[in-house]
Amino acid sequence: MQDIRGKIAVVTGAGSGIGRATATRLAQAGCALALADINAEALAPVAASLKTHGVAVSTHTVNVADKTQMAAFPDAVLAAHGGVHIVINNAGVMVADPLETHTLEDFEWLFGINFWGVVYGCKFFLPHLRRAGEGHLVNLSSMFGFYGLPTQSSYCASKFAVRGFTESLRAELSGTGIGVTAIHPGTIRTNIMKAARTQQTGGGGLVQRGQDLMNRFGTAPERVAEKIEAGIRHNRARVRVGLDSYLSDYVARLSPTGLNALMGRARGKFGA
Repeated sequence: MQDIRGKIAVVTGAGSGIGRATATRLAQAGCALALADINAEALAPVAASLKTHGVAVSTHTVNVADKTQMAAFPDAVLAAHGGVHIVINNAGVMVADPLETHTLEDFEWLFGINFWGVVYGCKFFLPHLRRAGEGHLVNLSSMFGFYGLPTQSSYCASKFAVRGFTESLRAELSGTGIGVTAIHPGTIRTNIMKAARTQQTGGGGLVQRGQDLMNRFGTAPERVAEKIEAGIRHNRARVRVGLDSYLSDYVARLSPTGLNALMGRARGKFGA
């Protein structure tokens, strides 16, 4: 999809971070936007800022983990914009706990958003992309879709799942005019760690250390948005963002057992 001006794009998790930056980038490129987030208050200032670019913007309070809400979401977008061409399945959360203290309820909560939210976004919007005759699905994985990290079993599992799902879907849709891209950001300056759930004793300190590292060394979310736009325009299968994402991919390919051993030795730093 070389020309995205005038196209209609859906962005989940649009109230902050990568979602907000991506919505802004697409608005600057001339896309109309359907913004979704579970936090309605977060969407209002985003929508107001995007309208300054002269594009149509609608806001939708949606829990991406809720199958009923996601099944109804495409109709709301069509009612507001008359069609849809691009879907960015971005919404994501994190839990920071070793498995012993990681509750099953938190595991299910995270998978509902990180994995099922992606599946629902693709499943329910795909028929409308087909009717449009062209389209693009963008699913947010992570550099943790390449290797496992202590205290991040649910998060890494969800991002591996998104990666496998996206690669399978891309193969299915090859030659149909609908592109599919997996995004693998490295450390990005967002508040995902700050908002992470934890049951672990001292978990708050773990989360704060992670957030401090993100703030200090992370790539700007605007860089992720730039790479997402390029991935759509050039129909790229896999987009890595940040040196740490590239290194993670290469090292995981060259020596997956060595990388796992390194992560095991680092477990003390992650509170496991």
